[in-house]
Formats: sequence, structure tokens, C-alpha cells
Amino acid sequence: MTEITATALRTMETTLLAMPPVRALQLRIAGCDDGRLRLEAPLAANVNDKGTAFGGSLVSLMTLAAWGLTTLQVEQAGLQAEVYVADTQVRYLAPLRADLRAEAWLEEGATWEAFIDTLRNRGRARATLLSQVLLPGGGVATEARARYAAILKPA
Repeated sequence: MTEITATALRTMETTLLAMPPVRALQLRIAGCDDGRLRLEAPLAANVNDKGTAFGGSLVSLMTLAAWGLTTLQVEQAGLQAEVYVADTQVRYLAPLRADLRAEAWLEEGATWEAFIDTLRNRGRARATLLSQVLLPGGGVATEARARYAAILKPA
């Protein structure tokens, strides 16, 4: 995996916040290391009628973390591609009554090198990413498994 630079993370945060629905989440990139992209958002901007994190916000944050990580890998490889979420399976495990902290990573056994090689050679590639929203004392509030597709932009 290519190391993600601070400049790339700032650019990604600007890209994400340019989308009005994402801006409403009030997310920020909390970091990227050990192959994981971490996003955070305040509960106050993502609360439901029960005083817990809104399910749509939980899924959105996980989707954006995985999409962002995939996009960062494509960009770090010097490629220009559109990245899309293909499908997602979500499990809600516990209510969250704190700020949202999501992280996403490539599934075990897969490599970004293989993903990038496929994208270069075939013009498209797929990757499965896992993501979670964490509980403040440890544990997981929500988890997802999703496939992302990247398609090279025409030259």
C-alpha cells in the first residue's frame, strides 16, 4: 500500500465536503495509517429522534471512508478513475450515543497493488472493503462490507 500524504488527505476532505449531503454530516478526516482511513463526525449533526446516531449517517460515514480510501489509492498510483460503490451489506450492532468515528480498510487477503494492476491492465477493477463505526468504550456500533468499482477515465 502506498503511503497517503497529508496533502492528499486535505484534498480528499475538500472533495468530500464539496458534496452538500456530506457537508451536512460535518465530517472530517481523522487520519490514514495502517491501511485504514478514519473519518469523524459530531453526533449533534447526525442525531435521530432517539438521541442516537442516525442510521443513514452511520452508513454514509462508512461508505465515504471506504470510497475515500479507494480513491486515494487510485490517485496515489497516478491514475484518474471514477470510483463507485457497487453494493453494501450493513449490520447495526449497537446504538451510538457519541460522536461518530468510522474507519475503512481493504479486506484481508486482497492488496492495493493487485487492484491497481488490474485497473491499469483492464481499465476497471473491483475491491471489497470493510468498515466500522466504533463505540467510544470499545466495540462496534455498525459494520459494513462493500464492493467498490473503479473505472479509468478516458484519456
